[in-house]
Parts: sequence; C-alpha cells; structure tokens
Amino acid sequence: MPEAIFFGGVGMELAKVVGQVVATARAPGLPNNSLLLVQLVNEKGEAAGGCHVAADPVGAGEGEWVLVVRGSSARHAISQDAPLDLAIVGIVDAVSSKAGNLYRKD
Repeated sequence: MPEAIFFGGVGMELAKVVGQVVATARAPGLPNNSLLLVQLVNEKGEAAGGCHVAADPVGAGEGEWVLVVRGSSARHAISQDAPLDLAIVGIVDAVSSKAGNLYRKD
C-alpha cells in the first residue's frame, strides 16, 4: 500500500474512484456526503491494496484520481465529530515525475 510518511503517520494518498456506495441508513453524526468506492494507487498508477469507502465532500466522479486522507484528518475534512476514517480532500488534475506524465484528467 502506498504510504506517504508525514510526521510519523500516513499523509495524503492517491486513489482512483471506482464506484459509488449508497447507504440510506447511517450512524448518527455521519454526514450526508456522497460515499465513493476508491482504489488506492501506487507511484506507477497501479492498484495497491483493496477498495475502500470514502466520504466525498468535493464532488469527485467515477474514474477520477483523488487525494484521500485517513483518521483524524478525514474527520476534520468533514466534521470533527463524524464517525469516518477516510475522506476525499481533492480531485487530481495531473501527476507527473521525472519519468513523465503518470495521469492527466481529461
């Protein structure tokens, strides 16, 4: 699994939106944001690990690459009291390195 070490913890990670999750019955405190199925990707854009459900306050769509955060960072992205552990915090426009362009949103 791709992990960006940031002050001893996991930082933002790249993921691809692969589907939607519908849950009409929710725990108290879980906001009504969209829930998306995301697949973490590594530095080559390959699938890394299993799929996860992420709260989406930014309006990402299927097939887009996104930035996700976990733990308390995920809760703060939505609401300090939200019972969640993964949130989308950005929609990626492009990813590039010395090796070239890895992803570009069309």
